[in-house]
Amino acid sequence: MGHRLKIKYPRAVALRPRKGVYPLQVVCVDFPRPELDNTVNFLEAAYLSSSFRTSPRPTKPLTVVIAGAGLAGLSTAKYLADAGHKPVLLEARDVLGGKVAAWKDDDGDWYETGLHIFFGAYPNVQNLFGELGINDRLQWKEHSMIFAMPNKPGEFSRFDFPEVLPAPLNGIFAILRNNEMLTWPEKVTFAIGLLPAMLGGQAYVEAQDGLSVEQWMRKQGIPDRVTDEVFIAMSKALNFINPKELSMQCILIALNRFLQEKHGSKMAFLDGNPPERLCQPIVDHIQSLGGEVRLNSRIQNIELNSDGTVKRFLLNNGNVIEGDAYVFATPVDILKLLLPENWKEIPYFQRLEKLVGVPVINVHIWFDRKLKNTYDHLLFSRSQLLSVYADMSVTCKEYYNPNESMLELVFAPAEEWISCSDADIIDATMKELAKLFPDEISTDQSKAKIVKYHVVKTPRSVYKNVPNCEPCRPLQRSPIEGFYLAGDYTKQKYLASMEGAVLSGKLCAQAIVQDYELLVARGQRRLAQASLF
Repeated sequence: MGHRLKIKYPRAVALRPRKGVYPLQVVCVDFPRPELDNTVNFLEAAYLSSSFRTSPRPTKPLTVVIAGAGLAGLSTAKYLADAGHKPVLLEARDVLGGKVAAWKDDDGDWYETGLHIFFGAYPNVQNLFGELGINDRLQWKEHSMIFAMPNKPGEFSRFDFPEVLPAPLNGIFAILRNNEMLTWPEKVTFAIGLLPAMLGGQAYVEAQDGLSVEQWMRKQGIPDRVTDEVFIAMSKALNFINPKELSMQCILIALNRFLQEKHGSKMAFLDGNPPERLCQPIVDHIQSLGGEVRLNSRIQNIELNSDGTVKRFLLNNGNVIEGDAYVFATPVDILKLLLPENWKEIPYFQRLEKLVGVPVINVHIWFDRKLKNTYDHLLFSRSQLLSVYADMSVTCKEYYNPNESMLELVFAPAEEWISCSDADIIDATMKELAKLFPDEISTDQSKAKIVKYHVVKTPRSVYKNVPNCEPCRPLQRSPIEGFYLAGDYTKQKYLASMEGAVLSGKLCAQAIVQDYELLVARGQRRLAQASLF
């Protein structure tokens, strides 16, 4: 059920004392894994997983060629292998993970594509960890959400979810108990405005896709200050953009999960770098069942048969690879670049034009000392340039360092900064950090000094979830026989997230398993035609 990590140095962190207010304290300790296994969503995800293992063994296993070894591609390959088929997973780069990729520098330190958080409301991800036997690699934190206070530099405001209360009472209690960010009238107005979403369910949530967060809040009569205080930070954390742009559907899906599941908003960090600690166990599983995973295998072209179906993938090295079915599990922007001309007029693919990846920057800064004004948790910065951040030298076992802090920060929105130099991005980050750590960090480095830094730019990350995107998201089964899609942008209920990527892979694998007879017949026709020439 979990473990406790004993730290050899004191990690109690006190806020600046205010008259009549006792300082908050957080001790660096991992919490037991929450009881997730009996929730409806977990059981639903577990049933879908079991359907692959218990499906009839194919008399002729399908060779399924999959482009992209991010979580969507890895998930597709894993569940196809579970069903008795042979996935051949192709990754363009020399590293696994896609949007969870990471690299080791010359000092042996890791730097990542993004700051990745695993929520209790990620049932397919949680099942995946259990199926691989790696539940112990998640470091669960206390059930809280912690926000910086821009008007009170160096101080934080907390939403603490009591363990003794069920959902949604624990979430309601957390909101009502916090009096630093919202006034009581604002809380009441927001709660009333949120009632239709809680009562209307998924149908109501999806119907709000046409409104931005800002538009929906105003329509419900919720003061702009609620958006400014809470939902700027939440929008940037969920999709790296501001409430003026983000579809309200995205916020409502998150709120529904967080409010309806007792441990839905509880967070965990992976205990090390994602390629080794998460992706490699999936690869090992795939290979143990006869599948293949090939790095440095970039697709140059999708070659077609005369009937418009896929003939084979041509790789950059000149090699070709053929299969019984083909899956594109890359980001949507890469798919659009490689889309055959013959397919571009098909409505299914035309609708992809509205789906565009959002730029994001992940910043890592190593300091020459241990920063004190931090927590063993994810922190919402509420700054103009930064989204969320964490001191990874405290939150993550592999990155643990008792003497020096390493801050990992998400720089968002990043559209205006993606072309800037790393030095400019670090300078801008340090100005924001000087507000978050006024006693410890200054822009001229007269206090804490930078030992080194890494900046990872992703010009096209998760799809930009602006209003009216939902109708453009494709199902995993395309209208091209034998061609399928996986990725968090495809149709599934968890939008652009790790959970969405894993679920999309399962749904893609499910579609292929369901199409088994059709795909076998297609292969036989292809062989018959080849024998005529």
